[in-house]
Amino acid sequence: MTAFTLQFGSLTIISSMATILIVDDDETIRETLYDLLSERYECQTASMAEEALYYLAMHSYDAVLTDISMPGLTGLELLHRVQQGNSRTPVILISGKGSEQDTDSLIRMGAFAYVTKPFSLDQIELIVERAVEQKLFAGSPEEKGLRERT
Repeated sequence: MTAFTLQFGSLTIISSMATILIVDDDETIRETLYDLLSERYECQTASMAEEALYYLAMHSYDAVLTDISMPGLTGLELLHRVQQGNSRTPVILISGKGSEQDTDSLIRMGAFAYVTKPFSLDQIELIVERAVEQKLFAGSPEEKGLRERT
């Protein structure tokens, strides 16, 4: 999460935006997701999983949104690398192909969510919001209390 400061006369407001890494080799999808999410989150884009790994080595992200099928490393390989580096970072997988069986398998592998193309922008917004909330509240006393009560 990146903090920023706003100064209004003698009033100082410190706020922060959750950070999202968007990974897709399709420029149109990458730009659409960036446009959708960048008003609410600080977004970084990568066109390949290898580029995403570079960014992940330099920064911490609150969620990763990645295509599965890309040249070079796949989104599944990226998922495994994220889990090795910081297993608390939710990874949302996107694919043009899929079935309910795929969804169950990918969730068991550690994906936060699996979305098939074509997807609705509302669906993406909701899933990203839930992923960020999970990351931000994971391990907090409030979240632990909520989990124990449900």
